[in-house]
Amino acid sequence: MSALIHLPVFGLALTLSAYLLSLWLYQRLGRPGLLSPVLVTVVIVAAVLQATGLPYAEYLEQVTVLTLLLGPATVALALPLLRNGRALASSAPAVLATLAVGGAVSVAITVAAMTAFGAGEDMLLAALPRSVTSPVGLSIAEILGASVPLAVVLTLISGVLGAVVGPALLTLARVRDERARGFAIGLTSHGIGTSRVLSESTVAGGWSSAAMVMNALIMMVVLPIVAGIVAG
Repeated sequence: MSALIHLPVFGLALTLSAYLLSLWLYQRLGRPGLLSPVLVTVVIVAAVLQATGLPYAEYLEQVTVLTLLLGPATVALALPLLRNGRALASSAPAVLATLAVGGAVSVAITVAAMTAFGAGEDMLLAALPRSVTSPVGLSIAEILGASVPLAVVLTLISGVLGAVVGPALLTLARVRDERARGFAIGLTSHGIGTSRVLSESTVAGGWSSAAMVMNALIMMVVLPIVAGIVAG
């Protein structure tokens, strides 16, 4: 077993197998938010690493190919903007206002919560990109000098909470417009939330994807400035 876990392909095979299993389970059980394939994959991989004693640094080396794919994944995020460009342009004032208010509230809540609970600077910096889609969020975490693994965990928590609670809250608030529902979820819960609303409708999914991309582009500029202010 010891020889197996140190094979160069072990981490890659583990991650892909866990994801395919999680995806099958997610679809089989009706796509519940708590069983998001990304979240379940993380839990499975973490459990295996803990059980086998495989160092995290060595696991990262084994999945280098997946890390390299984050670059193309980031570029691919431009597709939702292209597909929904005309609709977004026709609603430009509302879109820009929502981005500004939503982004400001998200950052303010993060800073206030971390400060209220007495979190250290490392925790605060890792929490700032929590509502940004993972490929961009990880890049922001590196720019801020934050812990990337911790940023990943906080991003997953934010996405899962948004996917599980977000649609119900929007329904409770009587937000029925598919564009508004999708945009709200994409702005706060990135890819995990987007996959959730996509099961409601393709319109909501498209607007969610567009919000996710625009929020990521804005936060690439805003978060380093906020980090410089709050972290001194």
